[in-house]
Amino acid sequence: MTTVNDLLRLIKLEEIGDCEFKGVSKTVGSPVVFGGQVLSQAINAASRTITNNRVLHSLHAYFLESGDLKTPISYIVSVIRDGGSFSVRRVTAKQNGITIFILAASFHKKEDGYNHQIAMKTNLKQPEELLSWTDMLKKWRDFLPKNLKHFFEIERPIEFKPVNYVNPFDRQNLPPYSDVWFKLKGDVTSLNLSKKQQVLTYISDYNLLVSALNPHAEKADWTNTLTASLDHSMWFFRDFDFSDWLLFSMESPSAVGARGFARGNIFTRDGKLIASVAQEGLMRPLN
Repeated sequence: MTTVNDLLRLIKLEEIGDCEFKGVSKTVGSPVVFGGQVLSQAINAASRTITNNRVLHSLHAYFLESGDLKTPISYIVSVIRDGGSFSVRRVTAKQNGITIFILAASFHKKEDGYNHQIAMKTNLKQPEELLSWTDMLKKWRDFLPKNLKHFFEIERPIEFKPVNYVNPFDRQNLPPYSDVWFKLKGDVTSLNLSKKQQVLTYISDYNLLVSALNPHAEKADWTNTLTASLDHSMWFFRDFDFSDWLLFSMESPSAVGARGFARGNIFTRDGKLIASVAQEGLMRPLN
């Protein structure tokens, strides 16, 4: 995948029955299905059953089994409630009859109400001052660890620019924070709010656990730690434009046992808060 149109084709599911859909997978460099793909496809399925113009405002999901990249995924939508203001859907994703993922999503009619938000971090480097993953690959291809080089070589419809680049050979613990600018590749002018939310959901599963690994960088890295998304929640607040860079500002309040918890806020460049994300992930040290 190289553009947003490729991503939209991946997210849009084939309808195979009443409230049942089918999707295929694309690798992001992992041997199993990317969690963000399953999240966004499940939201596509749920949204296809909403006929009253209500807008997605929250989702809560659990990853139960690793997904096989070569096997289609079936998404079954259950209509839980269509109330006076909110509509709720449950989505179950299956491969070979085995449930690999469950999600609950809530949609809300447009209403007027109070409005406030937290502020975005100030004094961050702007995207024009930073290297993207593509730039890092070009600049340090011959020096990158094999697994990181392979990860950067995967073509993606999103460009990521970390505010602080961590040297993989510099084994020192870091604060539990991570800030990443991101932008879609290709024409984004025709995206409606529902499609933008599905794409943002896909992107939201990138980078989160970095903040949870940072405090353990002296010992832990992606080669000696088994990582996987366990659950994922997301709240959508405001409409936004994908034509400029967005900031994903993340932190990890805790890691304990073999689990790390991370949360983040997604802002427009001018500081408008558009979504918040929370996730607990597996962080199992490998002997």
